[in-house]
Amino acid sequence: MAAHAHHDHDHGGNHKGHSHAHGHGHAHGHGHAHGPANYNRAFAVGIVLNLVFVVVEAVYGVLANSLALLADAGHNLSDVLSLVLAWGAALLAQRRPTAKRTYGMKRSSILASLTNAALLLVAVGGIVWEAVHRFGKPEPIAGGTVIVVATIGIVINAVTALMFMSGRKGDLNIKGAYLHMLADAGVSLGVVIAGVLIMMTGWSWLDPVVSLAIALVITIGTWSLLRDSLNLALDAVPESVDRQAVETYLGALPGVTEVHDLHIWAMSTTEVAMTAHLVRPGAALDDGLLARAGREVRERFGIHHATFQIEAGDPDHPCRLAPADVV
Repeated sequence: MAAHAHHDHDHGGNHKGHSHAHGHGHAHGHGHAHGPANYNRAFAVGIVLNLVFVVVEAVYGVLANSLALLADAGHNLSDVLSLVLAWGAALLAQRRPTAKRTYGMKRSSILASLTNAALLLVAVGGIVWEAVHRFGKPEPIAGGTVIVVATIGIVINAVTALMFMSGRKGDLNIKGAYLHMLADAGVSLGVVIAGVLIMMTGWSWLDPVVSLAIALVITIGTWSLLRDSLNLALDAVPESVDRQAVETYLGALPGVTEVHDLHIWAMSTTEVAMTAHLVRPGAALDDGLLARAGREVRERFGIHHATFQIEAGDPDHPCRLAPADVV
């Protein structure tokens, strides 16, 4: 953990100190730099396997006249795009900062998840449209073909999920890929069940019913992805951070009488940043305190990049950012 502090003058003549807690040992070291490198092979294999399966599933979906297979093929195609975006974002997030992009390209992972959510919702719309149309004109289904192809899908999605399983706890991008593939294995299982029931009963209307069920599953998963991605894109406090707990901790630091202008936001899907003004009347700038605060907000709250402004609380030069409604 690196903490740097310096003095300069605030707008009101007060002194302020900045502490930048980068957390090299956690976010930039193990969790970020090495993670994507270790998963390059998993992304590559997962993309190739799923792309080949999309082609096979689409061809046999047409041959078997199964909308459920075609719906699953469309879903799996969106998963290929999802993996490509997640992989690309993971690589871009490793790019070093520049004079123009001072945070590097870390936020690309947030944009990738937002794009994925939009693509999935478009796919859902197409599936629902075709399923409703098929209800009015039910057609015979080759149940055996549906069962065989969907079973292959279960295996491919499960294998892909296993490749991401070990990293699901430390990186939201990897966790997203893992959960997506695991859910797809479940969707393919639903298609297999539909194929068995169609062969047993001859009820071809089960095909569009399963398609709608698949669309519902995708929508439920996508809704939370869309909501979380939008929140991160709009600089909301990440779900993993308790803002009130952070404010309470900062307010209890030695000599601190007030905390204001506290902002917590996501730099990427794996890293969190924050800024805060700490009022310490009559206290000298303490590099040790700044270093400690930077280290502890990282360890306690997972905030990797913290900047603190120290103020004397001079009533003749109040901080213009102190009111809660001022940004």
